[in-house]
Amino acid sequence: MTDLTAAATATEPAGAGSPGRNPAAPGGGRTVAAAVPPALVARLAAGITATGEPSVVDTVAPLTGERLAGLPQSTPADVEVAFELARRVQPAWAALPVRRRAAVLLRFHDLLIKRQDEALDLIQAETGKARLHAFEEVLAVALAARHYGRAAHGYLRDKRHGGALPVLTQAIEARRPKGVIGHISPWNYPLELSVGDALPAFVAGNAVVNKPDTQTALTALWARELLIEAGLPADLWQVVVGDGPVIGPAVVEHADYVSFTGSTRTGRDVAQRAAARLVGASLELGGKNAMLVLADADLDRAAECAVRACFSSAGQLCISIERLLVHRSVADEFLAKFAARTRALRLGGGLAYGADMGSLVSARQLETTSRHVEEAVKAGATVLAGGRARPDLGPYFFEPTILDGVTPEMSVCGEETFGPVVSVYRFDTEGEAVTAANSTPYGLNSSVWTRDGRRGRAIAARLRTGTVNVNEAYGAAYGSVGSPMGGMGESGLGRRHGAEGILRFTEAQTIASQRLVPIAPAFGLDDKQFAAVFSGGLRVLKALRFK
Repeated sequence: MTDLTAAATATEPAGAGSPGRNPAAPGGGRTVAAAVPPALVARLAAGITATGEPSVVDTVAPLTGERLAGLPQSTPADVEVAFELARRVQPAWAALPVRRRAAVLLRFHDLLIKRQDEALDLIQAETGKARLHAFEEVLAVALAARHYGRAAHGYLRDKRHGGALPVLTQAIEARRPKGVIGHISPWNYPLELSVGDALPAFVAGNAVVNKPDTQTALTALWARELLIEAGLPADLWQVVVGDGPVIGPAVVEHADYVSFTGSTRTGRDVAQRAAARLVGASLELGGKNAMLVLADADLDRAAECAVRACFSSAGQLCISIERLLVHRSVADEFLAKFAARTRALRLGGGLAYGADMGSLVSARQLETTSRHVEEAVKAGATVLAGGRARPDLGPYFFEPTILDGVTPEMSVCGEETFGPVVSVYRFDTEGEAVTAANSTPYGLNSSVWTRDGRRGRAIAARLRTGTVNVNEAYGAAYGSVGSPMGGMGESGLGRRHGAEGILRFTEAQTIASQRLVPIAPAFGLDDKQFAAVFSGGLRVLKALRFK
């Protein structure tokens, strides 16, 4: 290993110059206050299960720092009520043919595309992300709705398997819904990670009790309204809102299965609580994802994609890239191209297309991002682009930042920043790059850049991540909704998308029918004769290659 586990060369690439301020995007679009008026907030908040006189918590618009909404908070008793309501309607929903349930998803798909501007306004207002990055959520949910709307019947249909005795035993694998899913979703992708994960649960015949993050609950509530308009029974999707350490355990306590997306620390607690009740759980957790730029990569394409890979949603994306591993022979050229593109990114907070990057979501995310950069610079890292907050644009804006010369003792090296910061490391051999990419306890996503597709796939097979994108950042794998997506190591358990993404919400049931003869001594055979006959039969079946 060269400087992948020691100090990387801190010299700035030739021609890079000192980092300048990122330009502001042109204004445009409605204001947050106009897009999210009190009447809309009141209508959506009515969908929260919160009884009595609940306390109200204010959320903040990240783009402006102003109050966005006051949302009623659920209690553990409300969570219990939500599960009771969901359990009442779930059996009738499960009794419908799969195609009837799938039709709701297909109608939802059309409504979402038609009314996407409403969703985009809410996503931007609650998260502060750029509109193009908000559209990624609409795109991801539409893909999932179409896929499961079309493919659910095939995933869930009864499957015939070989029986204990050929011809005489018929075995069928059936899929039954778990019941009521406890679904805990985070703030960073409030549409995709609330309704996107709920869609396969619904079409599999389940009800859902969803606890979205309070900061982004309006987006989840809007999606719930749209699904109800598409034909989903209203009580089938319950939404509870409240403090995570209080409401989260209550959701796990009552759920028949738990779907969680969030931090690795909280994911461990969720897994332990679910295991204590002997219920299953799927967990998509943190990541410290790497992008490998090989010596033969198309550097212009790689640099352009690295901008998306590192700075989409201001880096607040579990599958975004936080580590750039670049072959030493092309490092200076690649970094010059990448840094120039990064410095040119337009930052802005308008509810309209045009900004290349938006805001961080909160003061907490800003503090972590600033601390990681400041500590690294103080310890000797070099800023190639960005490196500072932009309060002139909004309270939580931080420039897209490239750090060179990062060493293992720096927090930014091993901890997940979850902000617009990427660290650069150089390598000499592919083996070094693979070892470095696999050097963290995480294993969520990675990216490989090479002109040789076969070489890229061979390296991908050596990477310990749930998804690997060759010549793309994350969209190719995540958008392939027929294929599973999830993490290895401390990045989680289970998968979304594809067969695994829907079958996790079901129980497998085997129904075996025996005909003509029993699997026991019969026709006058004693125990010893029965054993001898069956032993001979086993030899014959093996010789005939029966499975």
